[in-house]
Amino acid sequence: MPALGLPSLAVNGGLLAYVIIALSMIAITIFVLGKILPSRGEPPLLSQLTLALAILAGGSVLVLALLFVFLNPDGTAAWTWVLLSFNFMMMGPAGIWFIGLIVFRDRRISPADWLWPATLAVVISGSEVLMGVLFALGIQSGTVVTWPVLAAGVSSIWFFWSMASVMGALLLWSPIGRAERWVLVALTASAAVGPWVTAYPEIGGIAMSVLMAGVFLAIVRELARARVGPDEGPALVGLAAAFLLMAITGAGVAVTHGSTPAVLAFGGGMGLVMTVEIAYLFRRFYHGPLRTPWVVRAPELDPSYPIPAAAPAPSTEPRPNAPLAPTPPAVPSPRSGP
Repeated sequence: MPALGLPSLAVNGGLLAYVIIALSMIAITIFVLGKILPSRGEPPLLSQLTLALAILAGGSVLVLALLFVFLNPDGTAAWTWVLLSFNFMMMGPAGIWFIGLIVFRDRRISPADWLWPATLAVVISGSEVLMGVLFALGIQSGTVVTWPVLAAGVSSIWFFWSMASVMGALLLWSPIGRAERWVLVALTASAAVGPWVTAYPEIGGIAMSVLMAGVFLAIVRELARARVGPDEGPALVGLAAAFLLMAITGAGVAVTHGSTPAVLAFGGGMGLVMTVEIAYLFRRFYHGPLRTPWVVRAPELDPSYPIPAAAPAPSTEPRPNAPLAPTPPAVPSPRSGP
C-alpha cells in the first residue's frame, strides 16, 4: 500500500493566474447561492434566479475562454475571448437581471418546480468540470482535450473539492432534518475523499468503505430511535443508490489500475451524484418543512411574505370617553351594643 499522500493539485508556476480565477469563481458561486436561497423558506424570485444563472453561466464561458488559450495556437485571439468574457461578467448579468424584472415581474417559482434547481445544479457542475479539465490540460501543456485529459479533469481536486465546497456551504444553511442532513454530509465527504480513489485506489477505497459503514450505522441508529421523518425517506434511498454507484465505479478503478474508462466512469458517477445533491438541497430551501439550519441567516424583509405582527398588549389605562363606573352604595356598619 502506498504512503498516504495528497493527490496532485495539477498546478505549476504558469497556472497561478488560473488558480486565482478558479478560487474566485468558487467564492462567487457560494456568494450567489447564498443570496438567491431565501432563509425564510419561501420560493425565490424568477428575476433572482435569472441573475444567478447569468452569473454562473458567465463563469462557465470564462473557463471555456481560458481553455481556448491552450487549444488555440494564436494566443492573441484566445486572450481576446478571455477579455470579452470578463466584459460580459461585468455588465451582462446586470442587464439580464433588469430584463428579468420586466419579463417576470418578480414572480416566484412554484415550490414543486424542479426545473430551476436542476438547471442551476447542471450549470454549477459543468463549470467545475471545465475547471478540472483546464488544470489537467494546463499541467500537460497539451493542445487537444483527449480522453486521458478529460479523465484527469473529472477526477482532480479542482473538480471534487470545488463541488464539495459548494455542497458544504449549502449544508450549513439548509433547513433540513437530522437524518437527511447527515445523509448529505456523507455525500459531501465522499466528494472530499474522491481524489484519493483515483490517485491512491487502496487508500481511497478504504476511506470510502469506512465512510459508508459509519453513515449506514448512524442511519440504522436513527431509524431504531424513530428520528427519521416521512419526508426524509427519499434522501435515504438516494444515499443507498449513490453509495452503490460509487462502490461499483471505485472498484473498477482499483481493478483496472486506474484505466482511463474506469476513471471516467468514477468521475462521471461522482459528478452525477453531486449534481443531484445540489439540486436536491436547492429545492429543499423552499419546499418542505422548515427546520433550524446549522448556520442561521437573518431573514429577508420581503413585503410579499410579511412576518405576522404580534398582537398588541391590552391597555390598562382608562379610555378618555369611557363612562365612570358607578360608585357602590355605602354599607352601614353594624352598631355596637348599648
